[in-house]
Amino acid sequence: MVFLEIRDINFSYKGSGVEVIDDISFTGNEFEFISIVGPSGCGKSTLLRIIAGLLPANSGTVLLENRRIRESDGRISFVFQDFALLPWLSNIENVKLGLETDDMSEDKKDELANKIMQRLDLSGFESAYPNVLSGGMRQRVGVARALISNPELLLMDEPFSSLDELTASSLRHTVLSVLKDKKVLPKSVVMVSHNIEEAVEMSDKIVVLSSKPTTVKKIISVKLKRPRDKGDPRFRKEVEELYNLFAS
Repeated sequence: MVFLEIRDINFSYKGSGVEVIDDISFTGNEFEFISIVGPSGCGKSTLLRIIAGLLPANSGTVLLENRRIRESDGRISFVFQDFALLPWLSNIENVKLGLETDDMSEDKKDELANKIMQRLDLSGFESAYPNVLSGGMRQRVGVARALISNPELLLMDEPFSSLDELTASSLRHTVLSVLKDKKVLPKSVVMVSHNIEEAVEMSDKIVVLSSKPTTVKKIISVKLKRPRDKGDPRFRKEVEELYNLFAS
């Protein structure tokens, strides 16, 4: 069943005359993890912000369950590359920002925040502040904040790119583990990534973008069973296919 529909999106920065996104369309099914990959500067993050309703397209439509996504859509949560935590709030207070518009008691918010922080290996850091955490731990707080509201659509903008590979690998594993839980599982996940192996490891579908003006070069379905072994010849074949697309 189609859950997310990106239909004929076009975008250029006002007054620049430079076309950034040229007629991009793709769909996402329920409980599908989609990665968007492409050359540096091709507009991946711009496209993600358009999907989120944070940036208006020049033309085209984004639909979630056949309803148009508009600004401040409560069905959507966003994980930012730079963590975007408020340094004057404790970690649990940052997580509870994901429930800011929900009409529930503080006790209930605390209960939900503690549960999702436990799932993301943040127990014991609730009262601490972001400045005492490593980059990987800060991003765990960012993911917890995004998931606490049980969003229908989770968007992630290169969420592991600022982390060293060991930390990123650990967090990818944690995120995939948490997303198995239907109590927090969004109906669709869209992640922007510049890391081809990461996209193959995590995704059901990979949307490959061209250089600017950006179009959809190819859409690849990844059928490998999870958890995925990077040493598996089938995994390496998927990675090689993506690298060849980038080189062509």
